[in-house]
Parts: sequence; C-alpha cells; structure tokens
Amino acid sequence: MNEPAITQARGAFSLYCRVELTVRARAERVWALLIDGPGFPRWNSTVTRIEGQIRDGERLRVHVPGTGMVFSPRVSDVVACEHMTWTGGSSPVFKGVRVFELRRGGNGTTGFSMVERFSGLLIPFVRGSMPDLGPVFARYAEDLRREAEKCGD
Repeated sequence: MNEPAITQARGAFSLYCRVELTVRARAERVWALLIDGPGFPRWNSTVTRIEGQIRDGERLRVHVPGTGMVFSPRVSDVVACEHMTWTGGSSPVFKGVRVFELRRGGNGTTGFSMVERFSGLLIPFVRGSMPDLGPVFARYAEDLRREAEKCGD
C-alpha cells in the first residue's frame, strides 16, 4: 500500500502543502465521499462537521476537531470526479486556497491530490500558530483511501 506523498514549502508570505496517493476505488466513489458534507465525520478524522452543501458557489462551515476553529471556504471550480476548489480568507491580507484533484488510473484506481496554499500579508505573523499541515493532510488522505476502498467497486 502506498504512503501519502507530502510536499511542503514556505515563503515569506506563503505556505504550501500537497498530499497525493493512489486509491483502489473508482473516481466516482472517491468523489461521492468528497462532496458528502454530512458524511465527512463518519470517515474523516480531521473534520468534526461540515455545514452547507459541497457544490459550486456554496459557502461551507468546516469544524476542526479538538479546537474551536471553524473555516468558511467558498466552493468553486467544481468538475465532478475531477476537481474542486475551496477558497477562504481575503486577499491580500490572508487567503487559503485548497484544491482537490482526482485522476482516473488503470484497473479502477484513482489518483487523489489535495493542495493548500496560504498567502497574504499576515503569514509572517500567524506562521508560528499554524499547525504542520503535513501530518494532517496525510491523515486526511489515508482516511479517504480507507473509506473509499471499504466498499470496492
């Protein structure tokens, strides 16, 4: 079983984290999990609750376990079974952009990647209080893979 590949970078006014792995399930199965907001807490240990519909133009409220943190990204650029973007914050002060991508592979597999870019003038001031996203992203991807592979296709 492949381990999630993590890539991270830090700039003066930016932070970047990417995770990717292969899921032994069809893209439709993986996509169904990614757009089922109410179902997230059942399989995803990095999310307590998602309020709102995960569809183009919608604003979400994503609750993080063990913290009082709630993120409110707007969903955009949705192409079913391919990609979507969640954007939060206000540029140029602070902005976070998360992109989910699926790539159909052979034998019913799907390549999954999730990239988050934080940018803005506040980055130097908040960098120390932000968690290391690498382990969180790895857990997210592993949770997704585990759930998608349960049922098989």
